[in-house]
Amino acid sequence: MKLTKAVEQFETHTYPATTEELIEAYGETELTLPNGTETLGEVLGRFESETFETAGDARTATYCAVSSKGIGRKYYSDRDPIAPGEDGPDPLSL
Repeated sequence: MKLTKAVEQFETHTYPATTEELIEAYGETELTLPNGTETLGEVLGRFESETFETAGDARTATYCAVSSKGIGRKYYSDRDPIAPGEDGPDPLSL
C-alpha cells in the first residue's frame, strides 16, 4: 500500500493514541516504497513511546520516520546548481 493511503487509516483511530496502540492497530500494513517495502510497525517502532494528539501528528511522525527506502533518487535536487565537471542542462536566466 502506498504511504499516503496507509496513513489515511490514522483518521479513523481515536486520539490521543500511543505509538504502541498505533502499531497494534496498523503495524502489519505493508508500505510500498520506491526502493523496497517496510511495515507501519517498523516505521512507528523507530519512535520511543509517544502519544499522538491527532491523526495529523501521527501522519507527520510517520512521514519523518520512513527509512531511505522511501527516497526516490537519493541526493537529487532540481534546485541545486550543477557541480563543476558534471554534465547538465545549460542554466536558464529568466
